[in-house]
Amino acid sequence: MSKLIVTENPKKWNFNIPGVEVISAREYFANEGLRHLNNVKVINLCKSYQYQSTGYYVSLLAEARNHKVLPEVATIQDFRFPAMIKDDAQDFTEMIQKTFKGSPENKVEFKIYFGYTGGIHTGKLGLLLFNLFQSPILKVTFVKKEKWALEQLKPLNIYDLDEEERITLAQQLGLFLTRKMVVRKSNPRRKYDLAILVNPEDDNPPSNAKALQKFVKAAEKTGFNTEIITRNEYARLTQFDALFIRETTNVNNYTFRFAKKAESEGLVVVDDPTSILRCTNKVYLNELMTSNNIPVPKSAIISRDKSTPETEKLQYPFILKEPDGAFSRGVKKVSNDVELKALLKGFFKGSELLIAQEFMPTPFDWRIGIMNHEPLYVCRYHMARDHWQIVNWKDGDKHIEGNADTIALEQAPVGLLQTALKATRLIGDGLYGVDVKEVNGKFYVIEINDNPNIDAGVEDRIIKNRLYERIMEIIFERVKMS
Repeated sequence: MSKLIVTENPKKWNFNIPGVEVISAREYFANEGLRHLNNVKVINLCKSYQYQSTGYYVSLLAEARNHKVLPEVATIQDFRFPAMIKDDAQDFTEMIQKTFKGSPENKVEFKIYFGYTGGIHTGKLGLLLFNLFQSPILKVTFVKKEKWALEQLKPLNIYDLDEEERITLAQQLGLFLTRKMVVRKSNPRRKYDLAILVNPEDDNPPSNAKALQKFVKAAEKTGFNTEIITRNEYARLTQFDALFIRETTNVNNYTFRFAKKAESEGLVVVDDPTSILRCTNKVYLNELMTSNNIPVPKSAIISRDKSTPETEKLQYPFILKEPDGAFSRGVKKVSNDVELKALLKGFFKGSELLIAQEFMPTPFDWRIGIMNHEPLYVCRYHMARDHWQIVNWKDGDKHIEGNADTIALEQAPVGLLQTALKATRLIGDGLYGVDVKEVNGKFYVIEINDNPNIDAGVEDRIIKNRLYERIMEIIFERVKMS
């Protein structure tokens, strides 16, 4: 990727960042070669981002050329509406209060250079603000009345800084643009960089700690420099070549934004946003399977304005599902009209449509792990004791899981593998876990999960470390081809 710093007077600034060229705004506007150059990162350090200023046009034309620019025009526009920025800050008021707890002052100001504040207590807050409002230099003001609140957030330019602050800017700009070039003393430098997104606070992550260690080891064996990242590192995505998501995904949270951002920046993403969009909605999956003659349990789509008649084709008991439930949550067995009406009231709070499916009691569910149209593992997830699901959710977050065993691919029923492969081809070529019921020798697709569970000691029981290595090999090959 070509990397450019654009400012009005490049001769005045001596950044000396390896592999990065400093050019004038005039040259950026006029250079025909730049106009048609692909895969370009632009850092806009012009004096002003005001509407129709030079800085504004640098970002605007960069986007027209499909160059990746910071700040984007949408970010520049955000700064025109301070009230909206203050409203957004209310979403992380807990972090604000924690950051300034015990401060003797009633007003705090500091600058943010590509997410860096230089302060021990303000570091996380500065990175969060940069993630939300990606501009090279930000000045932020917090004031305390009844409680601490964001008073002002505005972009600065390099001319607003004194000499010491300019040195800090240059250092952070260099890190932001060339972090991938940093040589690690303990390891040889590999060509490509992989980020693995996790949520350390998730009690039920798709991979346990040991599995994550195995993924890292496999990635580095394959040829990746590998780093575990969290939701606070959104702004660093451009420093990687691939993103591997290992936390529970949902269209309505940051995992989808991470996937979309990474894909737009040209990263290889597993799982990609299209797969997340398709797999996390059970109404969509049911319609897709039915329309393509994939065997599924008898089902009905229920709408808010016509809730009960659609279920008349199903006999009690049947299964009622929220479209985006995960890990057996949002799935209930309904035994009669009274239970149905009670559940519909709560389920319709989150969605206009629900899915009802025939109840198929089985001692276990098949799970086939597939990536790149290639079966990787086959598991049997047994029902939790005295329960009809593989996970029995108790009060709150307490739950009991059934046992699981894994069998060799060659021992799996041929019809099972064929059904799972046919279903995932309708979704894409990502990493999927296909849940299948077997009844009287026939196979019915229950769900297709993006970001499926891969835990050390379960899914890897047959092929061991080869499971992790194969996944990383596929990602690595995609990076080389991109």
